[in-house]
Parts: sequence; C-alpha cells; structure tokens
Amino acid sequence: MAVFNGKGVYGAVAVGKALIFKRQAAEVRRVSVSDTDAELERIEKAKETAVEQLTAIHEKALKEVGETNAEIFEIHIMMLDDDDYNDSIRSIIETQKVNAEYAVAVTSDNFAEMFASMDDAYMQARSADVKDISNRLIACLSQSGEDTAVSGDKMIVCADDLAPSETVCLDKDKVLAFVTAFGSSNSHTAILARNMNIPAVIGAGRKFLDALKDGCIVGVDGHTGEIFVDPDEETIRRLEQKQADDIKKKQLLQELKGKDNVTLDGTRVNIFANIGGVGGIGAVLANDAGGIGLFRSEFLYLESEDYPTEEQQFQAYKKVLESMAGKKVVIRTLDIGADKQIGYFDLDKEDNPALGFRAIRICLTRPEIFRTQLRALYRASAFGDLAIMFPMITSVSEVQKCLDMCEQVRNELKEEGIRFNEETELGIMIETPAAAVISDKLAPMVDFFSVGTNDLTQYTLACDRQNAKLEPFVDTHHEAILRLIEMSAKNAHANNAWIGICGELAADLTLTEEFLKMGIDELSVSPPFVLPLREKVRSISLK
Repeated sequence: MAVFNGKGVYGAVAVGKALIFKRQAAEVRRVSVSDTDAELERIEKAKETAVEQLTAIHEKALKEVGETNAEIFEIHIMMLDDDDYNDSIRSIIETQKVNAEYAVAVTSDNFAEMFASMDDAYMQARSADVKDISNRLIACLSQSGEDTAVSGDKMIVCADDLAPSETVCLDKDKVLAFVTAFGSSNSHTAILARNMNIPAVIGAGRKFLDALKDGCIVGVDGHTGEIFVDPDEETIRRLEQKQADDIKKKQLLQELKGKDNVTLDGTRVNIFANIGGVGGIGAVLANDAGGIGLFRSEFLYLESEDYPTEEQQFQAYKKVLESMAGKKVVIRTLDIGADKQIGYFDLDKEDNPALGFRAIRICLTRPEIFRTQLRALYRASAFGDLAIMFPMITSVSEVQKCLDMCEQVRNELKEEGIRFNEETELGIMIETPAAAVISDKLAPMVDFFSVGTNDLTQYTLACDRQNAKLEPFVDTHHEAILRLIEMSAKNAHANNAWIGICGELAADLTLTEEFLKMGIDELSVSPPFVLPLREKVRSISLK
C-alpha cells in the first residue's frame, strides 16, 4: 500500500478502481499552405463548433452547479472572441503561410507563457484558460476526440489536473471521486467538485500518478486529503466505515429539517443560504434555509450579451422573492471586476484587479447602471422581504452616495405611482479592513452588516485568494481577521444594526461558537451546509 497526501476539497470518502484520465490531444504539426484564406475559414468554423460545445457545457453546468460556477464557460466563450488572441492566429497564418492548427498552438504557447509570467495571480490563472480553449479549438480543427470517456463501472478518476470543462463533462453517475496531482483548492475545478458533491483531493503530486495503474484499487478520503493506492484490507474497512458514518450523518441531518436554530441556552440564530442565481432557489428550500443571505445579482449581467434592462432584472428578483414566500432575501448589488469580467462593460485591464475598479466603484462611477438595478430591486421589494446590500465598501462617503441614490429612486417610483416597500433594509458588506475599522461610523447609516470573509481574509493578510502558492500563508483563523469581525459586531449592535457572515468562514464549524459569542446574528452558507450548521448551533451553550 502506498499513501499520498493532498488537499481535500470535498469532504467525503470513496473506494474503487482507478481510471487514469488521458486526453486524446491531436498532434500538431507545422504544414505549409498556399491558400491562407481557406485556413482562416477553417478557424472560423472551428470557433463556431467550439462555441456550440462550450454553450452545451455551460447549460450542463447551470443545472449541476448553478450560475456562479458556470460563469467560467461564458468567460471561455468570450476568450474565443478576444481580438489579441485572434489577431495572433490570423497573423501567423498569413505571414508564415502555415496551417490553422499550428497557428493556434503557437498562439496558445505564447499567450499562456505571457499570462503565467505575470505577477498577478488572477492573470496567471488565465494561462490555464488559454490552454483549455486552444486545445478545444485544435480538437475542433482536427475533429479529434477530447478526453477519456468514463463508462461502465463507477471509477475514481485520476489526472495530472482537470480543466473546468473536463470536470463538468464527467458523468457524475460514473465517478466515485477524483484525484489530481496538481491544482489549487481555489481553482475553478475544485469549486466545481464541491458543488457537484464529488469526493475530491487535489495536489497529490507527480509520484501519486507514477504509482497508479488503470484498474488498481484506490481509497480517497476527502476529509483528510489522504489517498491510498492498493490499500490493505484494514484500510479499506476503515474507509468503508467512515463512508457509512458519512451516510448515516446525512440521514440524521435530515431529521433537523423544520427544527429551530437555537442554542442550548435559548439564543436564536438565523441560518441562511448563499446562491448565485434563480436556479439555486430549489437547493435553498430543499436544505431548509431560513432565507437567502447572499444572492449574487451579477449572474444577470454575466448571462446577458448586453446590460440587462430594468424589467429583466425586476422579473428575476420578483421570482426569487415570490419563491421564498416571505423569507428574507438579501440581494447584493452588482459585484463584477477582479475575477469576474464582462465584455460589454469594456473594463480596462488592470495590473491588480482585486484592488482595482470593481463592485461599488463601478456602480458609483456609472450611475445609470446602478440606478437601473436599484429601480428593479425596489420594484421587486413589493413582493417579499427584500434587503439590499452594497459590496466593497471602504468609506462613509461611498455609503452616503449609495443612500442618496436609493432615495432618488424611491422618490422617482413614488412620483410614477409604482408600489414598493418603504421599509426595505439597506446594508453593506464588511470585506475590507477599512470598513471594519470604521464600522462605528458606518453602522448608524445602515440596517445591517454582512461580513464577506473571503475578501476580508485576502485583504487583511495581503494574500491573493487566487494564488495557490500562498495557501501555506493563509490563516483563516488569524487573530486579526477575528478581531475585525468582533469589532464590526460590537459596532453594529451598538447602533441597532444586525450583523451576519456570508463568506466561507460561516460554514467553518470550528468557529461557530466563537462567532455566536461575538454576537453574530446570522450565518449564510452554501445550501448543503445549512443542516450541519444547524446541528452545530443546537449543540452549543453560550452560558
């Protein structure tokens, strides 16, 4: 038996036969051509085919992992239309008089190397995306297959790494788990695995792949990150028992549906769910969440080829509120920029987009976009319990500008005789150290705070959340982060505002008791974590 260690990205256990994932990559050769126009025409047809494939993958991802996690495939479609990328391919074909496959391969290598050499982690991640779309384009040109099919018995898929499209295209019914030699826990592939509920371990190392043979028995512990190749009988029994315990625990959690989120000493806590779009409502209701603590409104913009109209947005928000039947729905206003780019916004490329033109900064400098969204939100407020939340706040002046715009919109709607809820709550995200430090100034201005721990962590520790190399330096339990959260909670309550947490730490059960002792009123998590969090809350005594 050989034991390897990686990082578990979905806590579950599997034992089964290994399938070594092999890509049927087309061999690219340089071929001289006389008719360059014919090669350019081949490229256009291949792009059309690639877009069709990516559109189908996007549709599959929407059903399986929701809008937010399907965004990467929209980005890939947009990258196929990137002017610099296409100009390079065209120039190589025309100046060197070579075949389209070779032009794509050279462009892919050049662009991937360029992105990989950049200091910014977000831009480094684009290197893998360029390779992914280029391999797809070459496969379309050569009409070759793309990857290993998973058929027959359920298997544990093992690979050097998996592109997002490869992960989504795996038949979940035929995959017990997957293990990769490389990859980051913040990668799109890891995020997709978590949302597909597939046991997964990443970063197991090259030696893990070298130890494998197709069909050998592999044990995967997504809780600990351990992988066992050719495990002995005792290890198999232990993993199977752990697997049975996981199933039993999930069954017991179902008994918590309908129960109150109350600690042993009677403290009540709201447990809400985070979703990326209308398609996530079913998961919210199925997991018995008390409301929606973070509804990411940017999916409407990401799914549209142009700015969504007020009516389009109103209908989407109205549907969410009606479906939640009076339960609170906190909708975050547009949060794009950084790792979420939309072509028609025509945003400039930035050296450090995480610290750049994003979220509320875009809304305040493009008030026509902001006003349209706020009108749609206020109109929808008549159909349920809506709360509006502003992201990436750093100053009192930003909050005041948001409040002024809300007042303008309310006055417009009154003049037009359009019904809305005058008591709609307004809140801000605490995701910058600046917001936490001046939370005593911000709290009197709003009805609530919601702590975005993902960004708060990266900004407090100066660790880019997209950079896999920084994982050893990221301490999500760092005292500075917890102090900022506690400070925000005290200042919220001192000014009659409530406070929630909607970042990943809300689901960290080792911090639940500490958060409740700080006075956190609401915890909002991915739908599958609602019941485990309820169980934890009901086991805690704060006295």
